[in-house]
Amino acid sequence: MSDQVHTLWFIANILGAVVVVAVAALLTILVILVNVINKRVALIKATLTAAQANTSHTKLIDETAVGVDAVLAEGLEHHLFLGRVLEKVRS
Repeated sequence: MSDQVHTLWFIANILGAVVVVAVAALLTILVILVNVINKRVALIKATLTAAQANTSHTKLIDETAVGVDAVLAEGLEHHLFLGRVLEKVRS
């Protein structure tokens, strides 16, 4: 084998080793990123489940609004009544 062929084979072997190391590094990075994504998806799922639990009683908002309006109307009536009574007491 001539020196030139020997040098070409040596270069090809080195390039092959570099490609194998690069592919192994990229696959390792891919596996790490997939694990990170998987953990974050699980965290998002837990957050959405908690949000669903927090908003499961939103159908009561309308009933609560009606009750609050009734309490405010009653309070306004008391305020007006007390205003009239106190005006008479002051006079």
